[in-house]
Amino acid sequence: MNDLHDVVIVGGGLVGASLAIALDRLGLDVGLVEATPAGELPAVFDQRNLSFAAATVNALTALGVMQRLEGAPGPIRRIHVSRAGDFGRVAMDAGDYGRDAFGQVVVARDFGRALEARLGDLSQLTRYRPAKFVGLGGCADGRREVLIADAAGERRLHARLVVGADGTRSAVRQALGIDASEHDYQQTLFVARVRAARAPDGTAWERFTDTGPTALLPRGDRHYGLVHGVARDDAEAVMALDDTAWLARLQAVLGWRAGRLLESGPRSAYPLIQVLAQRLVGERALLLGNAAQTIHPLGAQGFNLGLRDALTLAELIGDAVQDPGADDLLQAYVQRRGPDREQTLAFSDGLARLTGNPAALLRPLRSLGLVAAAQAAPLQSFLVGGAMGFRGQVPELCRSQAR
Repeated sequence: MNDLHDVVIVGGGLVGASLAIALDRLGLDVGLVEATPAGELPAVFDQRNLSFAAATVNALTALGVMQRLEGAPGPIRRIHVSRAGDFGRVAMDAGDYGRDAFGQVVVARDFGRALEARLGDLSQLTRYRPAKFVGLGGCADGRREVLIADAAGERRLHARLVVGADGTRSAVRQALGIDASEHDYQQTLFVARVRAARAPDGTAWERFTDTGPTALLPRGDRHYGLVHGVARDDAEAVMALDDTAWLARLQAVLGWRAGRLLESGPRSAYPLIQVLAQRLVGERALLLGNAAQTIHPLGAQGFNLGLRDALTLAELIGDAVQDPGADDLLQAYVQRRGPDREQTLAFSDGLARLTGNPAALLRPLRSLGLVAAAQAAPLQSFLVGGAMGFRGQVPELCRSQAR
């Protein structure tokens, strides 16, 4: 194996794998450090339901990934938002904006298989798996040393650019000495697949409560993808509910908008903690995806934001004549990602805090906000643009499905 690479990506999850595919189009020599053995998918590719914004669908189609999905995705043609205890609602229809859909719902495991199939096509990619990131060495001759360990022992790679795409508890971020701020929402998010008496019709239902959001996302297999936020102190008891009590709990929160809930698949639970890196770059190194920002899943912006990170980096590298780890390129990345990152973080965190606050004084204010959002075209256009991933300077691949 050649240990000299243009780019070494640490982390083979959603964002890291997508970046590797995007960089291969540029003819770059890429090393991908993955903790999971060949033939297995990373744990992140489970039964979670991923909501791909339209911009994300465009990009993944252009990268040849959407075509590899084994199951049909579920189009999100309408979005209905309300809050328990408040009056007013927001209902948006993609047809009103000249679109067939705001985005698509994809099961994470299906997406993982599609990414794996696409990675198998790449000619410039070296995969180190299973391998553990050990640390970073110094920089010399325009390259940075990367220490990894695999079955053969510790080895040293060298790259013009090292990308940390290794998740919320990023070891690359720690190796760079970059601090991260954390905010614990004191909520736990449950994820499951549910079946209702009526098959999904393209409507995504989102219902806010004091303890977090609950949403039904229309999948392509006649089921809904469910996310259900609960207070952290109640999480253990909710996990212990039998299926009948669990479905009754969901029905009480969602009402009958999607009809009677009949069946639920296994539940998974995840604590909701926002983690933000205090800076994004180091010497010949960069953070993106959850390593840079792990945000509240409200609005399903996490992976969509991380993919725009990856595609922006690939676009800047493709446009540049200098090497991919040059300081001016990294600073250009930080500047270009700033508006999208800041607006998305402000939206997800602000809305999570506002909708989850039980204070009685906020109820009429939230209700007025829902009414305003339902009636004010400019505000709806802003919300739609964000939901579809068209915020800030959007990478070219997000704008078109052309290869």
